[in-house]
Amino acid sequence: MEFSINTITTISTILLTGLTAGLCFTWANAITPGIGRLDDLGYLQSFQEMNRAIINPLFLVVFFGPFLAHIANIYLNRQQPNPVFWMLFAAGILFVAGVVVITIFGNVPLNEMLESTDLENSSPDQLKALRNSFENKWNRLHLIRTITSALSFLLLILTLLQNQINSNINL
Repeated sequence: MEFSINTITTISTILLTGLTAGLCFTWANAITPGIGRLDDLGYLQSFQEMNRAIINPLFLVVFFGPFLAHIANIYLNRQQPNPVFWMLFAAGILFVAGVVVITIFGNVPLNEMLESTDLENSSPDQLKALRNSFENKWNRLHLIRTITSALSFLLLILTLLQNQINSNINL
């Protein structure tokens, strides 16, 4: 395999997208079901603390880095044979629409709503209402992020395989 800027960009996009897909899968598979077993106050406090802890430079690189990498990858590979380009394009669209857009316009507003609530001074009825307006919607949006990031990751892997097939045919 030749290590051109295209190859390095594709590998970086695969790595970052795979890390995001793994992060989303872990949250969907273990974290949200685990804290979902807590009472309302425990659940909401846990979610607040995780939201506060996750916003850090490494997370931002892993979560939003693929956005830039997908754009660069599509641009740099625009001359690739049709199946490869369109798989890269689809992977990018899936990631941007299903992860970045859903996060910015779906999950983040819910997180901000939760963050703006003084849980310690909320009544049990207020906590229950907050959880009811937060939990199911957040989990549905997150499921979209999990599925689209995994599909994007899969399409990126398939482009490598297709490139390998194309290279063997051209020999």
